[in-house]
Amino acid sequence: MSNKIETKDLINLGIFTAIYFIMFFVTCLIGYIPILMPLVPAFCSLIAGIPFMLFLTKVRKFGMVTLMGTLSSIIMTLTGHPWFIALPSGIVMSLLGDLVIRAGGYQQWKFICLGYIVFCEWTAGLFLSLFVGRESYFAELRAGYEDAYADTLMAITPPWIFPLMVLVTALGALIGAYLGRAILKKHFLRAGIL
Repeated sequence: MSNKIETKDLINLGIFTAIYFIMFFVTCLIGYIPILMPLVPAFCSLIAGIPFMLFLTKVRKFGMVTLMGTLSSIIMTLTGHPWFIALPSGIVMSLLGDLVIRAGGYQQWKFICLGYIVFCEWTAGLFLSLFVGRESYFAELRAGYEDAYADTLMAITPPWIFPLMVLVTALGALIGAYLGRAILKKHFLRAGIL
C-alpha cells in the first residue's frame, strides 16, 4: 500500500468529510437548548464516530485525518465560529490524532481509538469562545438570541467547566469509536483492524 495520497483518497476525503460534517452539524443543533450546550462536543463525537471509523477503513494514509479536521474547522468558520479559535483547534487536534493513529500503523485498535479521542477535542476547542473573550461573546449572543438563552448559557458555563467539557468530549469520542467499530465490524475485519 502506497503512502502517497492519491485521487481516490481525496474523493473519499470529500465524501466522508461531508458525511461526518452533516452528522456533526445536525447533532450540534441540540445546542439550541442552552442547558445541553456544554454537552454538544461529546454528543457530536459520539455520533460522528460512525462515519469517522468507516473513513479509516477506506483511507489509511498520514495526513487524511488532518485534512478532515482542517476542512471541518474551515466549514465551522463559515458558519460563524471565530477563525482564530476554530482553525487552530481543528488543525492541531486533527494533526495530533493523525500522528497517534499512524503510530499504530492505521491497524491497531487502541491507537485508532486514542487517535479519534484526540481528534475529537477540536470540537471542545470550538467552545473556547465561551471562556476566552467571554464578555464580547455573550454580547454578540444577546444580539441574536433572547436574553433568557444567553443568561442560562452564561450561568451553566463558568470558566471551570471547560476542562470538564474536554473530559466529557473524550468520553463521547470513546463511546463513538466503539459504536462505530460495532456497527462497521465487517469493514474493520476486511481492513484487518479488529
